[in-house]
Amino acid sequence: MPEPESPVTPVTFPPAFLWGAATSAYQIEGAVREDGRTPSIWDTFSHTPGKTAGGEHGDIAVDHYHRYRDDVALMADLGLTAYRFSVSWSRVQPTGRGPAVQRGLDFYRRLVDELLAHGIKPAVTLYHWDLPQELEDAGGWPERDTAYRFAEYAQIVAEALGDRVEQWITLNEPWCAAFLGYASGVHAPGRTDPAASLKAAHTLNLAHGLGTSALRASMPARNSVALSLNSSVVRPLSQDPADLAAAQKIDDLANGVFHGPILHGAYPQTLFAATELITDWSFVEDGDLALIHQPLDALGLNYYTPALVSAADAETSGPRADGHGSSTHSPWPGADDVTFHQTPGERTEMGWTIDPTGLHDLIMRYMREAPGLPLYITENGAAYDDKPDPDGRVHDPERISYLHGHLAAVRRAITDGADVRGYYLWSLLDNFEWAYGYEKRFGAVYVDYTTLERTPKSSALWYGRAARSGTLPEVHSIP
Repeated sequence: MPEPESPVTPVTFPPAFLWGAATSAYQIEGAVREDGRTPSIWDTFSHTPGKTAGGEHGDIAVDHYHRYRDDVALMADLGLTAYRFSVSWSRVQPTGRGPAVQRGLDFYRRLVDELLAHGIKPAVTLYHWDLPQELEDAGGWPERDTAYRFAEYAQIVAEALGDRVEQWITLNEPWCAAFLGYASGVHAPGRTDPAASLKAAHTLNLAHGLGTSALRASMPARNSVALSLNSSVVRPLSQDPADLAAAQKIDDLANGVFHGPILHGAYPQTLFAATELITDWSFVEDGDLALIHQPLDALGLNYYTPALVSAADAETSGPRADGHGSSTHSPWPGADDVTFHQTPGERTEMGWTIDPTGLHDLIMRYMREAPGLPLYITENGAAYDDKPDPDGRVHDPERISYLHGHLAAVRRAITDGADVRGYYLWSLLDNFEWAYGYEKRFGAVYVDYTTLERTPKSSALWYGRAARSGTLPEVHSIP
């Protein structure tokens, strides 16, 4: 007789591990002209012909501004213990300067109170790409003054919510804000100036440092201040020295440009060398690095797919396979001698390869980069072409498989010694996916964009079961 199969050891997480979901203001709120809100760069960009798929925009999005109570109840029903959302800067401080609009702040007060009433821990992200348009008109992120305006804004929000919100994130994915916004132009404000993008990266670093200090001066010491980076897992195509040099260059532009000054108090010298034909970095003033290099209480990591690069080949042609949208302008200043390759394996609807090993590698890297610093996975998820069946149910087994693989990678990193304290699925709801409009669905909850009705997908039920038990269910456990 054959030996009986050994039972599979369940993948169990620490009891205090946070099971969350994440969203951003412009992608879900709508109500863009209510209660004093004024345009952000994404309002302007999305209403500019040709900038987004189908000319779509976030004017209504999924109307979370009016439906937040239902959305919080939905999270509670699923068993989530944390929710990461962003604050719309122009809803709180319409011109990016001066006093707050209390009606805007009141929305976030109500949201936080609703979350706490349902036992869900709020995590506030201050900036998720929606700069007030008036600040862009004054120069935007390449303009140094924007960092000081951000610090004032951080103080306003901290004074309003700091007594009830313990987890704070200054910036979400500053790489996208700097390089997709100011180099390749595929994100708002749509500028294509490599030198300005590097200057924007520095101003964002400065904003993080000044914002961190403002938060700490304005709220209880128990609160945690963090930053969310979409650090790239950059892999060379081969061990050839030219490919290794290409990987180093992209690593500096994707990672070192932010974690260098923020975690270590210095920019990589190799970054300066790679970009010397674009800028002399004279915009870095004396004392800036000390302002940027503020102690963090935690670090947020956003991960979707790894990058595979090599030295450019004379025969290489075609679009740049870096997964960051289509543009004749590169988001990688000084890296025209680098080729991006599509990594092998199954892909999501975004064309991104599914590779949980990259998430494990990323976590372990930052365990070494910042020993002792708690880590959170502040974004991870996948887009698929989800559709309701005749009974109105939305089955998305591919997303369940994706989540299982990546959560297992997180648990493996914890076993390997990493202090990972939570996971925020991207995203709670289908929503406005930036330049892709409403074509790409990242949500665990399906949204009918005509009626705005919410329907939890199979993945939401699976993830809720994981959140309630602290153990990963089998991939096929949801019928």
